[in-house]
Amino acid sequence: MKLGRIDIHIDVALLSSHLVEPRTGHLEQVFNIFGYLKAHLNSHLVFDPQYVTWEQASFEQYDWKDFYNDAKEAIPPNAPAARGHPVQINAFVDANHAGNKITRRSHTGILIYLNCAPIVWYSKAQTMVETSTFGSEFVAMRILVEMLEAMRYKLRMLGVPIDGPSNVFCDNKSVVTNSTIPTSTLKKKYNSIAYHRVREAVAAGILQIAKVQSSENLVDLLTKSLP
Repeated sequence: MKLGRIDIHIDVALLSSHLVEPRTGHLEQVFNIFGYLKAHLNSHLVFDPQYVTWEQASFEQYDWKDFYNDAKEAIPPNAPAARGHPVQINAFVDANHAGNKITRRSHTGILIYLNCAPIVWYSKAQTMVETSTFGSEFVAMRILVEMLEAMRYKLRMLGVPIDGPSNVFCDNKSVVTNSTIPTSTLKKKYNSIAYHRVREAVAAGILQIAKVQSSENLVDLLTKSLP
């Protein structure tokens, strides 16, 4: 587990971009964060071991052999024998498109659960300006794929069995369609690296992606400051 206060992660991430030349307004926001921490001094983070029963119909399955016929997940050859109950990996991903009003860079948010226990959260500005929501969401999805691959490899090296593909939820319909339907074509070629990176991971059975309503996307906590 990566420790940290998930409830102030986005605020700390946004203020971190002003470390070089801070202004009075930035200091006032720091005071607001400390005021929040003082009011929520005894907050708790609940780790629930229960499985989630997702509707399998929301995860559309297709044959990828004609597109990525050699795609397969990297399995550690020297992993110990798996023991205990398999864990379910559930992840939420989102991007706040052009959220930074100064640079117009988007902000990526990722929240990964093992069963119902939040294990890893990620909130960071993207390194380049994306001209569309589709592009910023696909960049966030590519980052999530790399994090999931690393986590699945680590769990196997610890002898922890994994319950099938990782369940990923995204609120952008175009990203879900382009990631799950093999015959979908890419209209913006400059997103091709993230596009093929995600699709190949889906073909390898590393993850399966479903659409979720924006109001139900839990990762909003890591992409924008909430009231």
